[in-house]
Amino acid sequence: MGETITFTATGSPQVVSRAIEEYARGQGNLTAIVVPWESDNTTLSMAVTAVKSDGWAIEHTNLGTIRLIAAGQERTEVAIIAEPPDHPEPQKLTAVFDRFIQQVQSKFHIGP
Repeated sequence: MGETITFTATGSPQVVSRAIEEYARGQGNLTAIVVPWESDNTTLSMAVTAVKSDGWAIEHTNLGTIRLIAAGQERTEVAIIAEPPDHPEPQKLTAVFDRFIQQVQSKFHIGP
């Protein structure tokens, strides 16, 4: 496991997860999707992957996990855990994920 970033976001875990999914999709080379079998009523787990398309082939490389934990009063605790990518160019993908983390944190972080 790699570095973990934590912060609080406005909205329920479901609202925050949809916003993060849309944001990742807008990046063009990333996906962030809820993993239902790793989620429950109060915690959503999301997988963040780098996406590379080559014709009909689509390659997904796992970059990390986002955990969204209900914190009451329309707030969600967000924990983003980086995972070293199993890829021939790990530094490149780590840089992509680090940028994504910084952007997500600046876009969704509330409070001190």
